[in-house]
Amino acid sequence: MIKFGTGGWRAIIADGFTKENIRLLTAGLCALMEKEGHAGAEICVGYDRRFLSKESAHWACEVLAGYGFRPYVINRSSPTPLIMFTVKRRNMPYGMAVTASHNPAIYNGIKVFTEGGREVTRRIEAEIEKLSPADVKSVDYDTALAEGKIVEGNPMNEYLDSILSAVNVEAIKKASLRIGFDPMYGVSWS
Repeated sequence: MIKFGTGGWRAIIADGFTKENIRLLTAGLCALMEKEGHAGAEICVGYDRRFLSKESAHWACEVLAGYGFRPYVINRSSPTPLIMFTVKRRNMPYGMAVTASHNPAIYNGIKVFTEGGREVTRRIEAEIEKLSPADVKSVDYDTALAEGKIVEGNPMNEYLDSILSAVNVEAIKKASLRIGFDPMYGVSWS
């Protein structure tokens, strides 16, 4: 059973976090987006460095393409804020990040973002409950990529430029700061 918690859906890899459940979650999101009038929309999908994240993002994209949506895949592991930035910058109705965030390494998960940051997880869960694995439509990732149904890109430079334009870099350089970083179980980007 797929139930969203704070900040997304998390499950133990190969127990609850399975290809079948990722496909069901994505199909439920597709059904919700169709009801909301977003049929055929471009949807951002990204992933972090955790085990099976890239493959999981591809499985989600196969379902999105199968329902006629246009996945825009960030084609390398990415921090969650980059995916949120891309959703906002490209005026997409939704985005997905495959990440377990700060949870232990045996977990993975999916965060779903909306353009306006609205709470939609209960509505996605309701759509998932109506589905069985046999109901899920999909298109092979490589085939969909070759046919232009899935597009890959890397908006990292645009994202970093937006951050640099919002801070006083010279003041930070002059401050001679010492910084410590502990991502707990999170996957950092470098």
